[in-house]
Amino acid sequence: MNKLEEFRSYRQKMNEKLLEKDNKIIKRVYSLDTLTYQDSVLDSKTKEMLGLVASMVLRCDDCIKYHLETCHKLGVTTEEIIDIFGVANVVGGTIVIPHTRRAMEYWELLIEEDKQNSID
Repeated sequence: MNKLEEFRSYRQKMNEKLLEKDNKIIKRVYSLDTLTYQDSVLDSKTKEMLGLVASMVLRCDDCIKYHLETCHKLGVTTEEIIDIFGVANVVGGTIVIPHTRRAMEYWELLIEEDKQNSID
């Protein structure tokens, strides 16, 4: 299993386990998260880019991966991602650099996956 599949599989499995416990608070937080990133005054692409910056500043690697995946699906370019990384590093400081490295690695995996899928 590659790093992309590993993250996706683990995230889905654990989300299902949490949601099956039928806790109102957890369900509401998940619902609020879903609603937050839908198009409204700001489009979902912009919101995902904002979510990526916030996740980097908060240093949440799982969140960073999630927002990278969604940004990728929404057509964010590598040039935009690098700009987002710059904002996150200015706002968050040098403590964000290790997360930026891992984010770049994950972004490259997403790009590589696209190439592999276009070959198949």
